[in-house]
Amino acid sequence: MTALIIGLLILVLTLYGTPLFTIISAIALIAFYFADIELIVVIQELYRLASQPIVLAIPLFTFAGYMLAESNAPTRLINVAKAVFGWIPGGLSIVALVSCAIFTAFTGASGVTIIALGGLLYPMLLQESYPDNFSLGMLTSSGNLGMLFPPSLPIIVYGLVSGVSIDKLFIAGLIPGVLMIVLLSVYSIYYVRGQQLETVPFNMNNALQAIKEAMGELPLPFIILIGIYTGWFTVTEAAAITAFYVLIVEVFIYKDISLKTDLPQVMRDSMVLVGGILVILGAALGLANYMIDAEIPDAILGFMEQYITSKTMFLLTLNIFLLVVGAMLDIFSAILVVVPLIIPIADSFGVDPVHLGVIFLTNLGIGYTTPPVGINLFIASFRFEKPITKLYVASLPFLIILLVALMIITYIPELSLWLVEFLTE
Repeated sequence: MTALIIGLLILVLTLYGTPLFTIISAIALIAFYFADIELIVVIQELYRLASQPIVLAIPLFTFAGYMLAESNAPTRLINVAKAVFGWIPGGLSIVALVSCAIFTAFTGASGVTIIALGGLLYPMLLQESYPDNFSLGMLTSSGNLGMLFPPSLPIIVYGLVSGVSIDKLFIAGLIPGVLMIVLLSVYSIYYVRGQQLETVPFNMNNALQAIKEAMGELPLPFIILIGIYTGWFTVTEAAAITAFYVLIVEVFIYKDISLKTDLPQVMRDSMVLVGGILVILGAALGLANYMIDAEIPDAILGFMEQYITSKTMFLLTLNIFLLVVGAMLDIFSAILVVVPLIIPIADSFGVDPVHLGVIFLTNLGIGYTTPPVGINLFIASFRFEKPITKLYVASLPFLIILLVALMIITYIPELSLWLVEFLTE
């Protein structure tokens, strides 16, 4: 009876908007209490988390992403993409997709991408006669495209929780991430094929000028990838190099961020996000520890073995489950709560742990635009001042294409694993 009352109290607190880390921490502590397990275990989990060097990558990459978001980097990035792809009929849609993907990879937050780039790209699309619904749906859906590209924070957090090599996850996400961009680009070009849209003739001088103006930001992905995969530095060292590089470029070279006024605000805002991630991480690890001690994954596996007898059926069930989770929770909370439960079950069905990571992150990213409660739908509704129902309709074609991409990624593991095997042989 006591457990029921406590459960109802937690439910009420959740509905009233109590912070998620508080709810997760409460569930973990109550579970340990009723299981008669010493609460020191939660403190031990927090200590174990703090002792992992890879945790340092989270605040460093977040700081770099916030500096890029507050600078004029989005404008320079869009100018480069427009100079390279603007000659293609429907090329501005490709510009939007590529720009959003790269920006999300660095900020680690698709909602930030919609807010930062949406204000630039939405008027541009309308000005060049792109349909309103098409423009809204594309910008809402493209916010999650960078989740699989380095130095994506969700990849780092997934690797931290799952124990899977973050280097391998960075490689594994490249081809699936490009696949989603290509499929959406093909659809975009096909959709606008009959409309008289303005194109920008390709001009080598203009392209070189745009690239020259963005030379501060463009080398970043290559520095990270080449440095990590050649063994010159680790992921944590890459994060430190990235943060220092972006600081020099945006503050002292471009001077988009004022050292005295803007930089302290950027530091404060970025560290608030980091604090939230770390608190949720510690609370969720405590809850995961209880679940493992209580053999909950084994119980779930036993239940699933009665009804799911094949790897194919398991992956389909997993996709449906993760889409729901992605729509209901933010990606960091979903990773921290669900990953410890899923990994042993996936292992029993022979799913490669690196491939599982790509499936997991792809699902959660798509879940952000899955009606009725996908968070990006509400962010886009606020940013573009449109009814949420209009966003449901506008995003649907793009959501269907992303689901097709998800099926391909899920059932053709070579897309995720081939490059990993090739580069790590």
